[in-house]
Amino acid sequence: MKALWLEDRTLQLRRDLPVPEPPPGEALVKVLRAGICNTDLELLRGYYPYRGVLGHEFVGRVERGSDALLGQRVVGEINATCGRCRFCRSGQSTHCENRTVLGIVNRNGAFAEYLTLPEENLYPVPESVSTDEATFTEPLAAALEIQQQVPLDANSKVLVVGDGKLGLLVAQSLALTGCDLLAVGRHREKLGLLENRGIATGFADAVVDRAFDVAVECTGNPEGFVIARRALRPRGTLVLKSTYAGNLSLDVSSLVVDEITLVGSRCGPFPQAIDLLANHRVDVMSLVCDRFPLTEGLAAFDRAQERGTLKVLVDASDA
Repeated sequence: MKALWLEDRTLQLRRDLPVPEPPPGEALVKVLRAGICNTDLELLRGYYPYRGVLGHEFVGRVERGSDALLGQRVVGEINATCGRCRFCRSGQSTHCENRTVLGIVNRNGAFAEYLTLPEENLYPVPESVSTDEATFTEPLAAALEIQQQVPLDANSKVLVVGDGKLGLLVAQSLALTGCDLLAVGRHREKLGLLENRGIATGFADAVVDRAFDVAVECTGNPEGFVIARRALRPRGTLVLKSTYAGNLSLDVSSLVVDEITLVGSRCGPFPQAIDLLANHRVDVMSLVCDRFPLTEGLAAFDRAQERGTLKVLVDASDA
């Protein structure tokens, strides 16, 4: 089969990979669509020494599996877990000590004609959700994870830093809590997508120091971290949604003095994400800026790395 293979920070289109054989309990999924994520780009830059097929945001159709899933369009949680370790037994399976992670850790990913995942990871896609929309399930779930970790209500003053793909999803999902929300970034046209939904936006100079209860950093660069940190009042919460290829310098003393809570945040709840998509409570299609067939996957990654680019989709349906 054809797939985008990463090795030694070099991406190549391979045409010689075997169709994966699903082990017991897993399904064979024909990939229909996959989205390029900032994590994919960070893997290219060496954020983690991964070797294999990239890609973890996908929607596909089950070709081999149980009768309950066969033939259905599905999306999938990316962590394949052991079910036996202390984290799995305590309901924290995304931190499974023996996990593989689709397109990230020891499991070939979604920029391919086929992938395999445990059937328990797969969720059918409602007819009301298009294939393009369904591709956003994983990053939308990651955005929703913030609400699982940090209590928010109408009295919470919240800042989102970053107007990229994830930042726009985070801002839209947080707005549904009714919190007092401000989203800041560098691109007027991207911030306009949020303004169209009634969300307050601005540039970095709109951020008042020490004025926010919660700041969510979605840029993946040190400048964004500094903005988020200086926005927090004492005993505020700094949520980190980005992976960093390089090192980040911290003023640890200020974190101690202000008693700042740091929250790392990644994978989130798929059922809630699917529900938001099915009920059109978030706008994801405005984030799509380009589509490429799988055979032009290298060009798709070039496009995704252009400054200001939002979501690039890779179509594997006719690969």
